[in-house]
Amino acid sequence: MRGFNPDPSIIRVGDDYYIATSTFEWFPGIQIHHSRDLKNWRVLTHPLARASQLDMIGNPDSGGVWAPCLSYDNGTFYLVFTDVKSHMGPFKDTHNYVVTATDIMGPWSEPIYLNSSGFDPSLFHDEDGTKWLVNLTWDHRKGKNPFGGIVIQQYSEELKALTGPIQTIFDGTPLGLTEGPHIYRHDGYYYLITAEGGTRFGHAATVARSRTLLGTYEADPAGPLLTSADHPELALQKAGHASLVETQDGQLYIVHLCARPLSPSGSCTLGRETAIQRCVWTEDGWLRLIGGSHSPEVQVSAPALPEHRFEAEPEVEHFDGDAISIHLHTLREPRADQWATLKERPGHMRLKGRESLYSSHRQSLIARRQQSFTVDAETVVEFEPDTYQQLAGLVYYYNTKNYYYLWISHDEQLGKCLGIMSSDRAVYDEPLEQPVSIDGVERCYLKAEIRHEALQFHYSVDGAAWQPIGPVLDASKISDENAELVKDGIALDQGFTGAFIGICVQDLSGRGKYADFDYFKYSER
Repeated sequence: MRGFNPDPSIIRVGDDYYIATSTFEWFPGIQIHHSRDLKNWRVLTHPLARASQLDMIGNPDSGGVWAPCLSYDNGTFYLVFTDVKSHMGPFKDTHNYVVTATDIMGPWSEPIYLNSSGFDPSLFHDEDGTKWLVNLTWDHRKGKNPFGGIVIQQYSEELKALTGPIQTIFDGTPLGLTEGPHIYRHDGYYYLITAEGGTRFGHAATVARSRTLLGTYEADPAGPLLTSADHPELALQKAGHASLVETQDGQLYIVHLCARPLSPSGSCTLGRETAIQRCVWTEDGWLRLIGGSHSPEVQVSAPALPEHRFEAEPEVEHFDGDAISIHLHTLREPRADQWATLKERPGHMRLKGRESLYSSHRQSLIARRQQSFTVDAETVVEFEPDTYQQLAGLVYYYNTKNYYYLWISHDEQLGKCLGIMSSDRAVYDEPLEQPVSIDGVERCYLKAEIRHEALQFHYSVDGAAWQPIGPVLDASKISDENAELVKDGIALDQGFTGAFIGICVQDLSGRGKYADFDYFKYSER
């Protein structure tokens, strides 16, 4: 699953496979992907589609929805997730919820609050009908291991709440940073798969087991099931955070988090992605990758299932219907006609300017994941700004502190004009020495060409003759690695998402000036 699709949780229901992945501050929350052959996948739905289910206004960059866990039992789908309200410094405000549905397409319920003791919750359905929540517990105390162990507590469907004692069942291995727990049952054992080593280049998936659900869990003496930490030459790096599934004929696969660094920067502009590996149970009851190593492979043999392809996704969103592409997302809140409407000018997306790109509250921005290293993105916009405080255009965005923006605005001398702004770890710049006047041009076409580590903006006044504008920009800045800021061994900022590209409007005067976008095109080269 190319592009920002981390923390996979996989299940099989009959002949259908579903994977849930994290969405962080992007709305709607949680991507659910569907396959029937483990080879061809499509984005199927987003369960957290209402503000009543997920209110992220004010959430920090890379807050919001962390590490969902999808499960199924007795005709009901369960989805547990964390809504992270803060995650820097010694404290993490992490609220865990569960939503349910009898159909994967919904409707999904309103969220039921579970706890706030840590993140990465997972729901285990035992054979006796009991249900158990496991999650990492976070320890803020100085001198303590902040990854305070995996805890378990029973969940009561009758009470719609956790009940009974809270017990620590696993402290982790020497790799540390133990998180992302999932429990499975096999041949008389309970197996706990966790993520360890941190979600960067030291990441790993480890396995522990116990004869009883409540432990004690013994870690696999052979070390991690999966990691690329000891092989920096591998194409798939950051391998870890795994989830297990069994096919109809008993084959085992894990899906896991990974990333593909650009060269020479080592930056992962596509963010943390999802890959798949084949596994097998050993004679002594441990889980191993096929082949015996713990290294992720780029190509894996597919199960003996009929191939099931999906129609190719259209490259162009024409904004002609009542809804927009499932691949287009907003920041922290659902799209609403008050600021992003298809109704006021049919065939166009009318975006009304609100807050700046630095805002963690209300941005008028619609964007999609970058899912290839070579991409063209294009739009055309009609916009008549009255002041330099009104801007509209095409944005290449990581978070509020890291982006490139090709904008249309107003200058007192030039009139309507084009310019570029950038933010690199919150340091503002204008890479174009002087804005380009397009005064009198009603429709302006904007394009971004991304070629691995290079970004070049273009514009056109007729949609045919394109001109480059500004210098070639460093696309590797739009990455997890650049978003992370460490000083004296202390993380001052973090990034867990990936590059997005899309359209946006700001009106810093508060008058709500709008821009009309006729289409948005995303094509992979």
